[in-house]
Amino acid sequence: MKLYPLLLTASALGLPAVTFGQGLPALDLDLVPLGTYESGLFDESAAEIVAHDPNSQRLFIVNAFANSIDVVSIADPSHPTLVSTVDMSPYGGGLTSIDVGRGKVAGLGGVAYQPVVAVAVKADPETDPGMAVFLDTDGNFLSSVQVGYLPDMITFTPSGNYVLTANEGQPSDDYTIDPVGSISVIDVSGLITGLQQSDVRDAGFEAFNGGVPGVRVFGPGATLAQDMEPEYIAVSKNSRRAYVACQENNALAIVDIQSATVLDIRPLGTKDHSLAGNELDPSNQDGGINIQSWPVKGFFMPDTIKSFRTPSGDFLITANEGDSRDYGGYSEEARIKDLTLDPVAFPDAAFLQANENLGRLKTTLANGDTDGDGDYEELYSYGARSFSIWDLDGNLVFDSGAQFEQLIAQYAPADFNSTNDENGTFDDRSDDKGPEPEGVEIGRLYGRRVAFVGFERQSAIVAYDCTIPSAPAFIGYFSNRDFAGDAAAGTAGDLGPEGMLFIPQGQSPTGTPLLVVGNEVSGTTTVWEIQKL
Repeated sequence: MKLYPLLLTASALGLPAVTFGQGLPALDLDLVPLGTYESGLFDESAAEIVAHDPNSQRLFIVNAFANSIDVVSIADPSHPTLVSTVDMSPYGGGLTSIDVGRGKVAGLGGVAYQPVVAVAVKADPETDPGMAVFLDTDGNFLSSVQVGYLPDMITFTPSGNYVLTANEGQPSDDYTIDPVGSISVIDVSGLITGLQQSDVRDAGFEAFNGGVPGVRVFGPGATLAQDMEPEYIAVSKNSRRAYVACQENNALAIVDIQSATVLDIRPLGTKDHSLAGNELDPSNQDGGINIQSWPVKGFFMPDTIKSFRTPSGDFLITANEGDSRDYGGYSEEARIKDLTLDPVAFPDAAFLQANENLGRLKTTLANGDTDGDGDYEELYSYGARSFSIWDLDGNLVFDSGAQFEQLIAQYAPADFNSTNDENGTFDDRSDDKGPEPEGVEIGRLYGRRVAFVGFERQSAIVAYDCTIPSAPAFIGYFSNRDFAGDAAAGTAGDLGPEGMLFIPQGQSPTGTPLLVVGNEVSGTTTVWEIQKL
């Protein structure tokens, strides 16, 4: 595949310079694509989450379409090579997530450790409990345990003592079955000798069924425990706390790992798109790029969440993708033009509801009718089209505002807010969630904390220096997409970045830091080298 890298700096884009406040010089980085593994499958979710074993220099790639793991060698990252595929169909209805950690094994000199692959597997039907399956790096089965309903993410704690799964607990399409969401905490100290079901404890939300102000609970007849849908887990550096993004609920759950207890649920609030710096383009029928202020509040609704440590403390970073509930038995989705707007709150309703203004923007029926009279006093959108930094209590420290759409407007004006499965789709996603920042990864580079955010729809990556969490500095915009190519024919480059993985210098096959990106639409996994300019 021909590669199409592009780097644009903040100054080249004409973005406002960020003052570093503490005298840090600007960090200039380039991302250079070294090589790509191609599954040969288009738009089949054949390359999603990626894990890495530094001992064998193998990648473990979630191929959801084939219900298998693609094991790929990056000993030579310029030529990623398929080693084997591991069939996961014996364990359930489809794998969703993967991670690599260390497991204890009895050795001649006592206790030793070996790399272990942990896989989250959903059931068939998805409303039944799923499984956590453990393999060695050759794909041989080690152990498995039952976890909660629809495990959608799996991760080892930094200590290696526990594996956690985010159990989304989505309802059936007809909404007649609505399992509870939870976080399974698996004690893996006996992993190699064989786990027992007693090693698993579920941290549930039943203690909060009385309600938490500001948390979205709106499924038909659902308790809070049923309505919570854990999406992604970040773990504190000391392995004591888990911070769980509950996307549809627009909330952060804080979990004590040792006791497997949800300590608190924090609503994440909304972003006011009427304020300067928070503008958005809300229409795909306005004939151009129009990033403006509008009377809309965006739910942050993060997908990926990561924790990171800076000289000033520990923080969380989120990619604010957004998501709605849209099922056969219940849907919250509507367009603003289809709502009845309160005449006092919106005296200019006819103007706002025009297709070229807010009319096309997807909104929710579950929020906004503040007085229950059938018309809407507030308007909401899905996702914040940004990344955010939070403290460990869920307080907002920084949000990137309108920068993502501004970057795309300057990098690819002819392909602004395109979709990821077809070229020639200018402005197609503006009425939905824009570029859909979904994946985020953060690594330590040259004494800095650098975040990489993937735009699922636009198929691009941005880098920010987050060493000072309250004032991240934009580093560059990178894309391996060819807008002149044919997406379905495999000539459009990488499409739909999903999972992102930072490999530090000490674990890299080249001795240089790498970023690995799984692209679910193009079915490609690309290894990027991170170079200091």
